[in-house]
Amino acid sequence: MKSSGNRLIQSLPRKDRAQFMAGCQSIDVQLSEVLCESGQAMRHVYFPVDCFISLIASNEGRPSLEVGMIGSEGMLGEHLLLGESLAPFHGLVQGPGATWQMKTSMFRQQLHDSTALVRIVQRYLHVRMTQLGNQAVCVHFHQVSPRLARWLLMSQDRSHADSFHMTHEFMAYLLGVRRVGITKAASSLQRDGLIKYHHGFLSVLDRPGLEAAACSCYAKDAAAYDRLLP
Repeated sequence: MKSSGNRLIQSLPRKDRAQFMAGCQSIDVQLSEVLCESGQAMRHVYFPVDCFISLIASNEGRPSLEVGMIGSEGMLGEHLLLGESLAPFHGLVQGPGATWQMKTSMFRQQLHDSTALVRIVQRYLHVRMTQLGNQAVCVHFHQVSPRLARWLLMSQDRSHADSFHMTHEFMAYLLGVRRVGITKAASSLQRDGLIKYHHGFLSVLDRPGLEAAACSCYAKDAAAYDRLLP
């Protein structure tokens, strides 16, 4: 069977996977496209292939801080397993590309029909809870430069490329810091030869060096995923 390009779908047994993908539609999503609004019901769930999505928490009704990132390792809409229809976060496309899309009604039916799917989504929910905890620690205790290095590694992992479109304004918005802080941190990483930033495009030049510059939260997130969804 052809690979789905999404690790969660690929983790399903062959029969369950075939049934699941029969209910999916492959679509392309665009940069800055909103896939769900916090506090509103979702019409579809998404299983990214080569796009990636930022989960953004709201402050006084306005999106203000990224609390998670989803690429081909995960899905958007896992909260439906808990019987809750309202999205907990604002879902914004950070990197354009392909994703599998499924109607929420169909996804609920798939959960009813496949115990294997339930187990996988349960494990993914546990991973997301662990990563949310790591994110809270990261925001509170870690400085901007290691946080930025971690965030760039996460973006590279999910974009499946060494270069991607990114502006200082957008990075500051997602990390919840002032633009001047991002500019200072990015300039430091660029001086060390770890990244290159030019006209809105950021390239990772030295992956091992960037990993060394990142805070420990990056490795913790990866370890949590690999432990529960090998």
